[in-house]
Amino acid sequence: METLNFEYRGGHAANSVPDAAVVGVVGSGNLEVLVEHKDLGGACRIEVVTAATGFAPIWQAVMDDFFARHRLADIAISINDVGATPAVVSLRLDQAVESFLGSEK
Repeated sequence: METLNFEYRGGHAANSVPDAAVVGVVGSGNLEVLVEHKDLGGACRIEVVTAATGFAPIWQAVMDDFFARHRLADIAISINDVGATPAVVSLRLDQAVESFLGSEK
C-alpha cells in the first residue's frame, strides 16, 4: 500500500454543501472517493491510499487535472484505490463532486 498526499490552493469554497459525500466501492480495479467539507484555510487536500505502488507521477497528473477542472476550497478528498485506471479515477472524482455539490455546480 502507498499513501500519497496532494494539496491545492486558489480554489473557491462552495456556498451550501453537505458535510460529506461518498461514491464508488473499494474492489478489484475500482476505488472509493469520499469528499468532505472541512476548514482547511482555503486548501483542497487529497489523500490517496492505493494498492498500486509506484504510480505517483500518474496520480499527480490526474489530481492536477481534477483541480484545474473543479477548483475547490476547504474540501478534503479521501481516495481508497485497488488498481483503478486513471480514467476511472477521473470519473469517480467527477461523480463525487457532482454528488457533493448537487445543484450548486
